[in-house]
Amino acid sequence: MNEKEIRHLSSNLVDLKKASAEEMRKSVYANYGAFIRTSKEISDLEGQLLSMRNLLSTQAAFVHSLAEGVGLDSLSSDEEDSCLEDHTSQQNIHLSKMENWLVEFLDTLEVLLAEKRVDEALAALDEGEKIVEEANQRKSLNTSSLLSFQIAITEQRQKLADQLAETMSLSSIRGVELRSAVLALKKLGDGPRAHTLLLNSHQQRLHTSIQSFRSSNALCGRAYTTTISQLVFSTIAQAVNDSMLAFGEEPAYSSELVTWTVKQTETLALHLKRHVLVSSAASGSLRVAAECVQVCLGYCSLLEARGLSLSSVLLRLFRPFIEQTFSDSLKKIEQSSAAVAAADDWCLVYPVGTRPVSGSNASQPKLSSSAHKFSSMVQVIVSFFCYDNEILSDFVEDTGPLESFKMDNLTLEGMLKVFNSYVNLLINALPGSTENENLEGFGNKIVRIAETEAQQIALLANASLLADEILPRAALKLMPFQQQTNNRSLETPRKGHSDRQNRVPEQREIKRRLQRAVDRLRDSFCRQHALDLIFTEDGETQLCAQMYTNLDSYAYEPEWFPSPIFQFYLDMEFVMLFCSQGRYLSRSLHQVIKDIIDRAIQALYATGIDPQSVLPEDEWFAEVGQIAIKMLSGKANFGNVERNPVTSPTSSSIYSHGSNLD
Repeated sequence: MNEKEIRHLSSNLVDLKKASAEEMRKSVYANYGAFIRTSKEISDLEGQLLSMRNLLSTQAAFVHSLAEGVGLDSLSSDEEDSCLEDHTSQQNIHLSKMENWLVEFLDTLEVLLAEKRVDEALAALDEGEKIVEEANQRKSLNTSSLLSFQIAITEQRQKLADQLAETMSLSSIRGVELRSAVLALKKLGDGPRAHTLLLNSHQQRLHTSIQSFRSSNALCGRAYTTTISQLVFSTIAQAVNDSMLAFGEEPAYSSELVTWTVKQTETLALHLKRHVLVSSAASGSLRVAAECVQVCLGYCSLLEARGLSLSSVLLRLFRPFIEQTFSDSLKKIEQSSAAVAAADDWCLVYPVGTRPVSGSNASQPKLSSSAHKFSSMVQVIVSFFCYDNEILSDFVEDTGPLESFKMDNLTLEGMLKVFNSYVNLLINALPGSTENENLEGFGNKIVRIAETEAQQIALLANASLLADEILPRAALKLMPFQQQTNNRSLETPRKGHSDRQNRVPEQREIKRRLQRAVDRLRDSFCRQHALDLIFTEDGETQLCAQMYTNLDSYAYEPEWFPSPIFQFYLDMEFVMLFCSQGRYLSRSLHQVIKDIIDRAIQALYATGIDPQSVLPEDEWFAEVGQIAIKMLSGKANFGNVERNPVTSPTSSSIYSHGSNLD
């Protein structure tokens, strides 16, 4: 396998891994609710089984007591009567004491419940159950009295539980009072109800706080997001603390807690979408969305230290909106660049507010106004999705606010898309391009035409600088290997070289795609200038066969080289050299010239003449072409030689070859 196939296979494996992770995440979210419901049903079933067990034990004791009573009836009547009288008298005395105690016990409980002395009421209930249990073990009470005592205690226990539940439903309860009520209700054997009421209490208080904040404040943007997020996540943190203190890490309660926190996070995300993010979508600005996401993820990171990860929930909910806002931002770049290009004078200048500094051309490139606008807007968007973030340092710390969405590929594609659109703008700025080109995206945009040659060269400078320096540097910040290297550069500096090697294929692919866009501009430029050396405005070929076969008819010219094919080959090489030095040479133009040369050589072969016998080495043509370029640029000095104009662009250079050059 070659490098391209390996890279393609690696890309497919990465995509498969992402798709697998996404499918697993969807499966977990789809079945999590059913898992929670099943856990709660199992917990409730365990409670019911325990109640049935207690009931069966009570019934067994009752049956056992009846059996003992029937056995006593078989005793002799005399002994039975005397013993029964003694036992009855003693039992009546004991029953009277127990009845008196029960009355006092119930009265005491009524007072404790009325005064909401929960701890004392719990202690009294525990004491009553202990006394009844001892009486049952000693068989000092008959079955009916025992059952009546148990029923009375159970009723008081239920009454206390209902009172605690009512207290927990009050909006004013919080803090220590709430936690005490939860613990008391749990001690009464109603843990699931206590946990649900605990979460409901926090949710009710959160709803009240949000309503109060919205009615008394007119904040917007980041301030609004920060305040609302703080209210929600601080409530979640407090609920987690209360749940852990009261119930620990029991699976049933932990599952209910996770479900509740996810629901609160989803509610927060929907609230922020409705009241904050809609405005940013209307303007196509990522800044508000980035601030919103960054604030929320910051609070989520604080909860992760407590074992509760909600970042994935937020990312899942925010991602579609962020992608839409990103797409709108790309359209805004296209529109803004087109608006500036309509008034661009196509003069290369430094960025506004900067001065040229020696040795800093890379960081302060000279571009036209529309290219500066395009570059700054692209770099701002890229900075939202990468680690290296200096532009947004006023409100972002450490990482790009949207880096967690892992949208590097989407961002790279968007950057390439808007660059292609900007190149279309530059092509439309060439004279005559609007009539000949049907370009997607900017075909109908009004662009100021670059009339002069300097302005047209500025178009090429814009595209070349963006494609060769500015955009590749921005793309490098989005590549995963670059981010990993930034994270561990201090810990494992030796791995940097390996990461750079791994980034080479991705960098080459980005530069290749950027250069393809620049080549389209060069092709258009060459059709305007370089191809004029070969074709007339009417489409006729200037460098035709008749031109070279008639060279010998010019009697006033010096002796020409051995054959017309020689001059033709030299002219074609000159065109390629001229375009290459001016960075106008494109693949299309290069192929056209090579095809013309091949056709001429094949035509000469057909006549039975070997062109190689009259053509020198390629290096000779390159040297003579350099001489011709220096002549055209005024850098050559050939003395006072007077010559009449000739048709061939390089004939004068051949005539004077060997003269002294400056």
